[in-house]
Amino acid sequence: MILSGILPQETRAFLKAVPSLIEKTFPIPGRFRGAMPSQIAELSRLLTNRRGGRSLSYLSRPNFLSAYMHYFLPWNLYRLCILLHGTDIALACGNTITDLGSGPLTFVSALWIARPDLRNIPLEINCIDRSAPALEAGKNFFDALSADGVMNEKTGGKNSWKINLVRTDIDIRRAAARQKKQAALVCAVNMFNEIYENLSHSNLNGLRHTADNAARFMHSYAEADAGILTVEPGVPQSGHFISFLRASFMELGRQPMSPCTHTAACPYAPSGKKRWCHFAFETIDAPKELVRLSAAARLPKERLALSYLYTGVEKKNEKPQIRVISDVFALPQNRYGCYGCCDEGLVLLAGEKKRIEEIVSGSLVNKSGKSSQRDAKSGAIIMEVI
Repeated sequence: MILSGILPQETRAFLKAVPSLIEKTFPIPGRFRGAMPSQIAELSRLLTNRRGGRSLSYLSRPNFLSAYMHYFLPWNLYRLCILLHGTDIALACGNTITDLGSGPLTFVSALWIARPDLRNIPLEINCIDRSAPALEAGKNFFDALSADGVMNEKTGGKNSWKINLVRTDIDIRRAAARQKKQAALVCAVNMFNEIYENLSHSNLNGLRHTADNAARFMHSYAEADAGILTVEPGVPQSGHFISFLRASFMELGRQPMSPCTHTAACPYAPSGKKRWCHFAFETIDAPKELVRLSAAARLPKERLALSYLYTGVEKKNEKPQIRVISDVFALPQNRYGCYGCCDEGLVLLAGEKKRIEEIVSGSLVNKSGKSSQRDAKSGAIIMEVI
């Protein structure tokens, strides 16, 4: 995967149409319309700094489901499309996808938007969540999205994907019951943070244990050669969880394929230092209606962030590359730099402003040889960008 905040025109067109499709399939009830911005703000607080007051079935409440559909779903689609565009996740005719914690089918809809090459391939997708109203609302939205013949000239409005809605509680402490058909792709988007969010940020053993359970749980749904994708918020605790998850999957024989360029130790493993694996992107292509709703809720989004891990089982073809993992920042002596990750650990890419500003978060940069110099502040290996 090569991450880029710049999306193709077709993807932007789909995302632009999302707010109107949501309004068509899940209109805001009259009693909620005027209060929608405040409901969005309240749900945002429950999803962040008031997690303890949120029940696990919050998406079964009409006011919160409406707020989620009209605000959080479009932003999450935008974020996932950045990740999925150009992804090397390969799927074949008849493959099964298991989407854990589907909510309103966010991953499925993002995959349809971002991967036009998959729309004509017959796939069976099991969408699993505890909230039946969220699953049903997402299915209605996806049906409208995938049936729009004007938007989908390549498919003529024909949907080749079979969607199975599975309403059940998810307990990652237990391996899944043996499936009739294991999945070629298992994914979990914004699911595990609802489990580890109540842990103290200093409880690294608890976070590691949660990652072990999560890895085994997803592994139990997967074919022997399946890919497994985990996407979490781009905050420190999530980045640390992803680092632990990487190690847990490696113990199960599943190799980190992306964003990692290597199978060496993770340089972002929790160490007491204020750094974590995440990627952030500008939101210049966001639909205007969504931007206005965000402003009304006093939750403007100028940047979107995520932490993620994609694992596979084939032997990783390790390349001498660096995954860029930060924005550009100023260095002494009129120089600029950004951080990256490679098999040697944390890297500081440094050079002239014009050259460094050409490098974006999430991109890959070829290594320019070994360096013995280290940055005094971060301890990162310094590599010059010429």
